[in-house]
Amino acid sequence: EVQLVESGGGLVQAGGSLRLSCVASGFTFDDYAIGWFRQAPGKEREGVSCISRSDRRTYYMMSVKGRFTASIDNAKNTVYLQMNSLKPEDTAVYYCAAARECGLRLDYWGQGTQVTVSS
Repeated sequence: EVQLVESGGGLVQAGGSLRLSCVASGFTFDDYAIGWFRQAPGKEREGVSCISRSDRRTYYMMSVKGRFTASIDNAKNTVYLQMNSLKPEDTAVYYCAAARECGLRLDYWGQGTQVTVSS
């Protein structure tokens, strides 16, 4: 059974930090790019970051560059999203997802973890 399980969300004050984790199982982890997405109430889903397998680069949306860092631990089948200098506009449900490469169809999704940033 394919699973992506996120954890690490919570409530934090503006300027604070959180680290999200995404543990993958049931598929060949090394063959997939892993992205983080978020969706706030009433808004469209946004792509936050993506770790590419082909060029080994990590891509970020403009509004989180310099504040968020995605990393991967292949030995643990886990992807992390370190979020610093959080802002109220970062409030959303955060999801991890797997695709054959960044920008391609998303094959697997996690259930999401809520991040709330208070002002």
